[in-house]
Amino acid sequence: MASKYERIISDCRTKNVLWEDGDFPAVQSSVFYYQTPPFTFQWKRIAELNNAQSSFLNENAEFDVVPGKMGDRWLVSCLGVLYSLRNLFYRVVPADQSLNKSQGIYRFRLWWCGEWVEVLVDDRLPTINGRLAFMQPQSSNCFWAALLEKAIAKLHGSYEALKYGTRSDGLTDLLGGVVKCMPIVADTIRPQTLKDQLASTCIVTCLAVKASSVQKKTIAERLPNGILVNVNYRLSSLDKVETLMGDSVQLICVKDTFSCKPFGDKTNFLGDWSPLSKTWERVSSGERARLLNQLNLGEFWMSFYDFVQIFTALEIVYLDSETANDEEMLKNRPLHWKMKMYQGQWKRGVTAGGCRNHESFHINPQLLVTVQEKQDVVIALNQHTAVEPKVIGFTMYTWNREYNLNECLQKDFFKNHVSFLNSDYGNTRHVSYHTQLEAGHYVLIPTTYEPAEEAHFTIRILGTSALRLSCLETQTMILLDPFPALKSEDSIQKIKSVCQYEPVYMQLADENKTINCFELHELLEACLPNDYIKGCANVDICRQVIALQDKSGNGRITFQQFKTFMVNLKSWQGVFKMYTKEKAGILRAERLRDALCDIGFQLSTDIMNCLIQRYIRKDGTLRLSDFVSAVIHLTTAFNQFHLKNYSQISLVPAAGTATKKMRKSGQVSRYLPCFTL
Repeated sequence: MASKYERIISDCRTKNVLWEDGDFPAVQSSVFYYQTPPFTFQWKRIAELNNAQSSFLNENAEFDVVPGKMGDRWLVSCLGVLYSLRNLFYRVVPADQSLNKSQGIYRFRLWWCGEWVEVLVDDRLPTINGRLAFMQPQSSNCFWAALLEKAIAKLHGSYEALKYGTRSDGLTDLLGGVVKCMPIVADTIRPQTLKDQLASTCIVTCLAVKASSVQKKTIAERLPNGILVNVNYRLSSLDKVETLMGDSVQLICVKDTFSCKPFGDKTNFLGDWSPLSKTWERVSSGERARLLNQLNLGEFWMSFYDFVQIFTALEIVYLDSETANDEEMLKNRPLHWKMKMYQGQWKRGVTAGGCRNHESFHINPQLLVTVQEKQDVVIALNQHTAVEPKVIGFTMYTWNREYNLNECLQKDFFKNHVSFLNSDYGNTRHVSYHTQLEAGHYVLIPTTYEPAEEAHFTIRILGTSALRLSCLETQTMILLDPFPALKSEDSIQKIKSVCQYEPVYMQLADENKTINCFELHELLEACLPNDYIKGCANVDICRQVIALQDKSGNGRITFQQFKTFMVNLKSWQGVFKMYTKEKAGILRAERLRDALCDIGFQLSTDIMNCLIQRYIRKDGTLRLSDFVSAVIHLTTAFNQFHLKNYSQISLVPAAGTATKKMRKSGQVSRYLPCFTL
């Protein structure tokens, strides 16, 4: 079956037209969505830019991409890294494209929301006074970078959205890896640390971070030694050299991602061990030849001492084995990272519990990580949004053997246990953490910082050996009878308070002393004491009460059944009040699960999602009437399920008898309902 790209190409050729992308049109809002620039962009196709020797890609050309008047230097730096890894480059930028045969359509592949996606763009690019406004070539006239920038802007919604991007974002989107950023501190970075990284399937980049003083964005600032500021260089290898004096010097081979020239041919680095440096006079000609023979195009040597003095940060891209096998340089490395991935979402009232500062923390997704042997792992959390990202992070706990491996940890667990690790929280698309795990079980909890914030996310865990990743789920069951019948030992005061309504009840009742839903509505309107609880006096709840208690099918209940409902209503109101701390009468959605648990319901994420969809209000809260309706709805559903499975009802614990042991074993969960609300 032909791909979308192939179908568009064929259709355009048949009609002899150039493709126009309707999903990312050539209009002002595709450039600036929020801000309004003081000028209007003119969109031009590449053929209209008066570049006679224009091409899509020239494999032999030097990387000469500049950000242009309004482009982003962080993205140029990321493209330089990608361009220096040719096999990975061709996965993102398919080489079988040209300006002459494209029909105005180009395709790129980017890592987005946990998968590789193909992005199609046309070749209409924004210009100012006839020149490209954003990324452009300096001299090669190759336009792959300008078109790739447009594909990235399309995913983000506009060119403006790229202003808020970072190198970490760019390296992730272009290479599909997990990025870890770390400062270079002389006391903590050792040569062996870098060797260990270069022995695995990861790309190690370094950069000299500095607030740029250059005003013209097309000019890249250089340090006095020739190193570009705020640009990713790539580490290739480490070696030691013996000087004529018998000293041993640790060297690092660094790749200038903006250069494809051989060592000595206008190499930009001017420090020790550069082509014109007298440092080479300290080593024998044999040592010099040995070191220079190791260099590929664009590479040069520097001492480890200079390395930690010049560069200020490492940005390491960890690639899983499948991705790394595309690049010959990585394919033969001894250590390959193995990846496990989970995609989920934070949903208000269901799985958006916020960080550990909040009492609703336990409702967040809980992921069980099983490590079979001691190993290094890299954990990465990615939220599926580019504009206005949430503040995100994650926490990990060691597994407590008292709990079943198939069920979520409960609220009390987090009150009594200290976390094993905590990531930093930030309003970025990606958060990562590198650690070492002993063999065992761990629970990973990805969160937003504040509760009730919604977003989709991807968790990736890369390990050096086998591991397992699965999502824990709360099993649905009844822990207590949510609607118990009145008993003789019940509080006399409770029953007395309801009996005072008997005269009004009798006025509304028929000759059999029963009432229907409309009469119950009148009765509740007259009996319920204030607006706080009077919201329960609505026809919908009255219908639910009748449906729950009517055993004869005539749609009526007795005074005894009315008393049972009123006593339980007071009990539900008491639970509701316990969870409405900030403002009386308003229950925040993320507390609904705990409130229902106190009533007697332990519910799965799917059922909680159904309830929230049915009962949540626009402001993310519930009122008492919503809560009562949900309780009655659940009670009715469980009752109906048990009636239909009467032969199995003995296996379901009676009211108040579900023991902790049974909850752990999950004996009763398979007999409980899965229903649609």
